[in-house]
Amino acid sequence: MNENEPLVLRNDRADGLTTLTLNRPNAFNSLSRDLLGALQAELDAIAASESVRVVVIAGAGKAFCSGHDLKEMRANPGKAAMQALFKQCGELMLTITRMPQPVIARIHGIATAAGCQLVSMCDLAVAADVAKFAVSGINVGLFCSTPAVGLARNLGRKAALEMLLTGDFIDAMEAKNRGLINRVVPADALDAEIERLAGSILAKSAVAIRIGKGMFYKQLEMGLSDAYDYAAEVMACNMMSEDAGEGIDAFMQKRKPEYKGR
Repeated sequence: MNENEPLVLRNDRADGLTTLTLNRPNAFNSLSRDLLGALQAELDAIAASESVRVVVIAGAGKAFCSGHDLKEMRANPGKAAMQALFKQCGELMLTITRMPQPVIARIHGIATAAGCQLVSMCDLAVAADVAKFAVSGINVGLFCSTPAVGLARNLGRKAALEMLLTGDFIDAMEAKNRGLINRVVPADALDAEIERLAGSILAKSAVAIRIGKGMFYKQLEMGLSDAYDYAAEVMACNMMSEDAGEGIDAFMQKRKPEYKGR
């Protein structure tokens, strides 16, 4: 990587698909403070955009993301520095769930520690069959507490704790079986699978996608009764949208809908 290259590469397409590529290949895309800041800035800008419909997060080089930059952490070992780092990382993870666009992780290589956390916090994830996953902090005396937040919300408790307590790697198919990722494909088919998944979302109403993603994460934190009350209100509001009317009319008329909402 050239020192003048950006830490996050951004590629925007006319159809509304934007790819953000972590660009620290020589450091296995470890999440330095600067890389976290660069990715946060891109996500904030995208969240406010009406032209971006789907986001893909990828990694340059051999790895998807190897987690926090351990060298940087050891060079700034004070508690205040650690608190600031983990708060910054947590805000980034929350941004992914709060932004209106679906975010897809594209995992072509290893995803470890906070890199595995990043996978868990993306809305969807597609991995090459050669990808591997671990929350390996325990191997250096550090329990992966912040990655545990995402893991515990994707995997069953025992599966999550096994990863956290052992630090062992799991392969892509096991990650899929445990609920960490959605799809596994051969490495040379990874981009085509991302295209299929993103294309399916891009074909839907932007209004419905935006409303639905926000509803999904909010209701997860509610009790069952409150969740149903909230979901009913959101769905009633969704039904008032022009896109919903067009979609239902198109279905009944057996034609392709022409969505206009953003």
